Amino acid sequence: MKISVIGAGYVGLSLAVLLSRKHEVVALDVIPEKVDMINRRISPIADRDIENYFSSEKLNLLATLDYEDCKASDYFIIATPTDYDPKSNSFDTTPIDVALDNIEKTCPEATIVIKSTVPIGYSRRVREKRKIANLIYSPEFLREGRSLYDNLHPSRIIVGTADMDGGSAERFADIIKGCSLENNVVVLITGYTEAESIKLFSNSYLAMRVSFFNELDSFAEINELNSEDIIRGISLDPRIGDYYNNPSFGYGGYCLPKDTMQLRSSYGNTPHTLISAIVQSNDDRKKFIADRIAAMVSCDSATIGTFRLNMKAGSDNSRKSSILDVMEILKERGFDIIVYEPTLMHDFFRGCRNIRDIEEFKKHSDVIVANRLTDELKDVSDKVYSRDVYSRD
Repeated sequence: MKISVIGAGYVGLSLAVLLSRKHEVVALDVIPEKVDMINRRISPIADRDIENYFSSEKLNLLATLDYEDCKASDYFIIATPTDYDPKSNSFDTTPIDVALDNIEKTCPEATIVIKSTVPIGYSRRVREKRKIANLIYSPEFLREGRSLYDNLHPSRIIVGTADMDGGSAERFADIIKGCSLENNVVVLITGYTEAESIKLFSNSYLAMRVSFFNELDSFAEINELNSEDIIRGISLDPRIGDYYNNPSFGYGGYCLPKDTMQLRSSYGNTPHTLISAIVQSNDDRKKFIADRIAAMVSCDSATIGTFRLNMKAGSDNSRKSSILDVMEILKERGFDIIVYEPTLMHDFFRGCRNIRDIEEFKKHSDVIVANRLTDELKDVSDKVYSRDVYSRD
């Protein structure tokens, strides 16, 4: 079978690698450097499993800039990014619309699978407007830095369709299952809007859990309580569980910020106190963190060092990283900020000097702000501010 994947980011590239184990796959992207790296089997994203598969597995995978290479595809999987647009209070689906235009010109008979996160109701509207015979919506549930692993070991496969007898949806689910390493994956076939809702509600629940433990930690810090003891105590309840409970400066990354805002917008006039509070809680947490850091600084001329910009360990993504907003708040208050981000090959980031030598960075920092702790900071722990309890994400 020939499958074309539009967009070679975290979602698209991991899917392309997964499917190319057993099918002919074309990965289309608009960035020439990324296309070249994939064809040379160099991963353009930080994902150790993709790197391992590129070096050790025989994959039937071609990366390209040209839709002509996608001709005669049985499936097109759209995995383009859809960021939240605060002006329209909705995702910008323009990249999906462009992909649909090109698919219509290239291979109109192919089955189209939308993997990008979309506003609730989008798939039904676009199917009716464009009169697409075979359109599926299948949300992804991937962790940054572990995207291929999560495709190889899926927790569940959700497929939304207008064909409620499940024919085309079942066939697509079977393709994904057949390329995974799991034999008993739960498959759920739903309507379009239910599948779209599952994606947004799942990520909003995770964001709510992050916010809950962050607010717990704020209370503990202000009242001089042991945050770790409280978290361990409540996590012993099996209904709560000892996971996704490590305090941070706030949730960030590709999905949680935009998905929570999209879900809040989708509610419209439907009462949604809790859903709105998730977004507000995350904003409040970052302001609280900035206040605590400012209180540590003894004078206005002190230098605050920001240790790493990435959203989580093992990821090269700093998109919507909470530490960036904390930096901006402190900059607005007039503090001198320096950055330690060795993966960033620029001397300045957002007007702040980037020092790529860790020892020089520690020497010039009066206070070091670290969303996540590592052994690199042990020798200067007396001037490190972090709320990381478990030294993990």
